[in-house]
Amino acid sequence: MVFGWMSKPIFLKQNVQLLDMWCVYILQCSDSSLYTGITNDIDSRLYAHNHLTTGAKYTRVRRPVVLVYSENCDSRSSAQKRESQIKKLSRLKKLNLIAVSQNT
Repeated sequence: MVFGWMSKPIFLKQNVQLLDMWCVYILQCSDSSLYTGITNDIDSRLYAHNHLTTGAKYTRVRRPVVLVYSENCDSRSSAQKRESQIKKLSRLKKLNLIAVSQNT
């Protein structure tokens, strides 16, 4: 936020985009299984998966979970589409995606 000529707040487009940034993520569970989801607040979502009842039912019984991959998306819609693509990948291809992202 920047203050303009008459001390009115001016919201820059880049700041608005940060508030609406979505990402798709992959968690590795304690049993080594992988969980894929989307969020607009990765830190809060990871905390929910590990500590709250608002985390996915799948991860609740597989705690602790560790974030192993995340990918920013322009919108919720694009994040959901990418999540669907990733969920269709085999475990081996998901592990390859994770490995490639960690090497860059």
